[in-house]
Amino acid sequence: MLSEKDLILFNDKDKFLKILKNKLPAKKYKKVIDKVDYNNELLSLQSKLADLQNFIKNQNLRVCIILEGRDASGKGGAIKRFSQHLNPRNSRIVALPEPTLEEKGQWYFRRYMKMMPNPGEIVFFDRSWYNRAVVEPVMGFCTNKEYDEFMSQVNDFEKMLIDDGVYIIKFWFSITKSEQKKRFQKRITNPLKSWKFSKVDLEGQKRWNLYTKYKKRMFKKSSTKISPWINIKSNNKLKARIESIKYVLSRFGISKKGIVVDNEIITLIK
Repeated sequence: MLSEKDLILFNDKDKFLKILKNKLPAKKYKKVIDKVDYNNELLSLQSKLADLQNFIKNQNLRVCIILEGRDASGKGGAIKRFSQHLNPRNSRIVALPEPTLEEKGQWYFRRYMKMMPNPGEIVFFDRSWYNRAVVEPVMGFCTNKEYDEFMSQVNDFEKMLIDDGVYIIKFWFSITKSEQKKRFQKRITNPLKSWKFSKVDLEGQKRWNLYTKYKKRMFKKSSTKISPWINIKSNNKLKARIESIKYVLSRFGISKKGIVVDNEIITLIK
């Protein structure tokens, strides 16, 4: 147990960590050190993200960052860390609800086009038009015809955006079935997170293999040279956040300042 005298030294990092090392079991101490290192690196990267945002604003660039993945894969947590210290005047988070009856009668991509970044803006999509590539066919929310039309149009849709000057970065956050189950259990028992859990999440566990089948189809069809999928191993949420931010920075040349992407966590899907 830490004493009052120990806590007085809290603001002296070196002395306080020395006390923790002497009083905590080795495993718990390592966990503390890992979290300290993570927070320090995250803050440094977020500072670079703020610089990148200023560059995007000054150059009138349009940046669209898509985060996809199975439920509880860490998409929301990553978006929170991406946007935490960005200027909200030049960044947005898009998490569209179920389409309205009117939207269901429109071209599928139309409601997403309305959310595209304006000049000088970054937009984060917490799920995107790729709902129709995996979630909707797995759960029976679209017809085979609607699915086939999407798959035949998605590459042309993205090419039009890219040709018009929109930067598109597509992340897939990848977790194992056992890790997803653990996170669901935590959500169910935590009253502050129970709103995140739904019957659709539970079905995702039951239909794991079908989900995998559609995910592979999506990668094969839509991971193109001009718009590749970036796979992020997200069983370790902290590393996943760090590496996804690093990748975005590297896309704009900031890797030259010493940022190195961990290839064990991040993979370019070809």
